[in-house]
Amino acid sequence: MNVEKQDLASARRRLKSSNLKSRKRALKVLHDYRRNLQKSK
Repeated sequence: MNVEKQDLASARRRLKSSNLKSRKRALKVLHDYRRNLQKSK
């Protein structure tokens, strides 16, 4: 199984993808990141 990178850059790149599944997954990564940003402040 291919393990994909879960960083911001690749998530943002995947948002422009035509693949719905990877787009949703990328959106989740970005949301989690933003949520953690708010918590740490």
